[in-house]
Amino acid sequence: MSAAAPSRVVLVTGAARRLGREIALALAGAGWRVAVHYRGSTKDAEQTAADCAGLLMADTAQVKSAAFACDLNDEDAVRCLLPQVAAQLGRVDAVVNNASTFEFDDAASFSYAAMEKHWRSNTGAAILLAQALHTHLLARQASQTENTERQPGCVVNLLDQKLWNPNPDFFSYTLSKAALEAANTLLAQALAPVLRVVGVAPGLTMTSHMLSAEEFAALHRLSPLGRSSTPADVASTVRFALENQSITGTTLLVDGGQHLMKFGRDFSLMGGASLKT
Repeated sequence: MSAAAPSRVVLVTGAARRLGREIALALAGAGWRVAVHYRGSTKDAEQTAADCAGLLMADTAQVKSAAFACDLNDEDAVRCLLPQVAAQLGRVDAVVNNASTFEFDDAASFSYAAMEKHWRSNTGAAILLAQALHTHLLARQASQTENTERQPGCVVNLLDQKLWNPNPDFFSYTLSKAALEAANTLLAQALAPVLRVVGVAPGLTMTSHMLSAEEFAALHRLSPLGRSSTPADVASTVRFALENQSITGTTLLVDGGQHLMKFGRDFSLMGGASLKT
């Protein structure tokens, strides 16, 4: 399939840095105009937007990319986000819900506050953005007078292979992603044919402050294929989900088969001692 037309716009949440930035750059390279969402990383978001714009062919008639600040825990702010993108970039065709709160708790330390924090940013915001995109596309369709072929919009929700290989670490985070995976099915049913909804579930993809470079490399090899997902793997799968018009209500696992293995702890807590057992 050829690259998407330059006029198409995708909102990528949490796109200032790390995996979100890689997804944004990959989509810009495929011809998408990218709305870069961020919460507090203003300079990084502006740089990502500039880099995305630089990947597109010159088009002085359109804003090629822009950065948008929003706290995904704030319902009113989330409801305003997609209309702001549409106002500045002229339209929105897709949303990639990449941003996530990822804070440790377990069954013993679980609290309503922890659950609500993860639910708001990881689950509620993704549902509201799908709702907003559906409303935007309906309004756009109603305003079209010509008889043109209408392709559905798309929402891609970033999930986690641990939903298919559960462990009790990061209890509230896992519950919020499980709820989002269920929402894939419900939203795909409720919002068709205007909107498709697809999940993408990576394995261990990027390291964190909890792991040394050596530990990350060893954990990354723990899969049937001998490697888990890379940022490029995830980004290319997101693009595939956005551009394949026959996929909805399902999740693509991109993890080298890690979901087929049993891990007693979350990757971030599997240090050197765990790797030797």
